[in-house]
Amino acid sequence: MDGARAPPALARPALPPLQARDVATFVAMVLGMFMAILDIQIVASSLAQIQAGLSASPDEISWVQTSYLIAEVVMIPLSGMLARILSTRVLFSISAATFTLASAACALAWDLPSMIVFRTVQGFLGGAMIPLVFSASFILFPLARRPLVTVIIGLVATMAPTLGPTLGGYLTEAFSWQWLFLINVLPGIVTAGAGWALIRIDRPNPGLIRGFDVPGLIFMALFLGSLQYAV
Repeated sequence: MDGARAPPALARPALPPLQARDVATFVAMVLGMFMAILDIQIVASSLAQIQAGLSASPDEISWVQTSYLIAEVVMIPLSGMLARILSTRVLFSISAATFTLASAACALAWDLPSMIVFRTVQGFLGGAMIPLVFSASFILFPLARRPLVTVIIGLVATMAPTLGPTLGGYLTEAFSWQWLFLINVLPGIVTAGAGWALIRIDRPNPGLIRGFDVPGLIFMALFLGSLQYAV
């Protein structure tokens, strides 16, 4: 047995090289997700300033956050079907562009009702960008790279609400509460443009709309909205 040789160690298979287009697509989509999650909490430390600017009561101003959350929660489960109908490219690009326009509209809001409407639009379209990042990452990257990609997404999703109140307080003190929303404009334009130019992971299937459960959609939206409002 002294002369027996140990079996050679199994070589780990080499990971396939990353494609620059896939990495750029992933970065653009993660940026969109970051903005959507950031805006949940970015107003938290500046509600008093927004309340003064919109002449709202202390009880009413909480709807600046609540309206965004309810709309986002309703949109997240819809994004899968909408992505299959429109394609990930179209849904993500429209979501990013509309989120950007709604952010600018929030900065121009003249009273509380207009702010609630714009925040609802912002949350509804922003909510579509969050789950699309996860589904796209499983298509863009091979199995061996998915753990790292998932960790990156998780870190960004955790970091965004943590930075929100701090960043919001700084922007309000340094400039004004309108900059809580104007800060989204330039990154939103970049994200929407990059999403339209880079995302090529699936094709639209408009035929699926024929089987769309509209009553189920309405009841789901009512349930999720009521649940979020109650919580």
